[in-house]
Amino acid sequence: MIRLDMSPLTESATLLRRAGVVLGSVGLTALYSLLVLLRALFGQLNRPIVDKYCREWSAALLRLVRVSLTVRGAVPDFGDGRRYIIMCTHASHYDIPVTFVSMPGSVRMLAKKELFSIPLLGQAMKAAEFPSIDRAHRQRAVKDLEKARAMMESGIVLWAAPEGTRSPDGHLLSFKKGCFHLALDTQAVIVPVAIRGIHKVLPARTWRINLGQPVDVRVGAPIDMSGKGKEDLVAVMAEVRGRLENLLGDGEAA
Repeated sequence: MIRLDMSPLTESATLLRRAGVVLGSVGLTALYSLLVLLRALFGQLNRPIVDKYCREWSAALLRLVRVSLTVRGAVPDFGDGRRYIIMCTHASHYDIPVTFVSMPGSVRMLAKKELFSIPLLGQAMKAAEFPSIDRAHRQRAVKDLEKARAMMESGIVLWAAPEGTRSPDGHLLSFKKGCFHLALDTQAVIVPVAIRGIHKVLPARTWRINLGQPVDVRVGAPIDMSGKGKEDLVAVMAEVRGRLENLLGDGEAA
């Protein structure tokens, strides 16, 4: 078990502190986006530097809200040459920073295409190898899938949220099929990850921020998709859901 204690006390942020968190988060995101773009401009951007920036950015965001972070379970080292996709619960914007801080390797979020239109951030994400799958357009989806598979084969670990959107209360929503199709198409290893307590840091669709919130990252047993086909899709979705529900329960991570 890994524990990163960033706060001794849970408290509701004042309006002034909330403004500070928001402005600080925007400023940090802009700063690290600029660093990525400047490195790319001068041909000095590589994967280890992106990994470093992602973790520094994430740690700084979590310090702003004084998250008390614990990681439980067997965390893969992601260095055995297999393709990996982290399937994570999604109840907060802070899921991504928590994952970057708590997981090893070159983790990249499978992003919504809308994020790439955000000034600075979108360009930085492209330069930093953040993939997107546009399944609404078949030809584009095929190219996106080929690119994602190549990234995974070169060592990128994809992060995906099977719920597709944030849960307001930390309970699992219904699953979308997109990331499961990707796991099947790439014959990846699925790593189930549940993040408990994260929905209380910044509840979905609110501006309420709770400082010093205990957050528990629980890593489940991996599911190897090698040899599985589309006929196994429903069963795999059910298995992942069952494991995430178990990780969200009171028991220790499997």
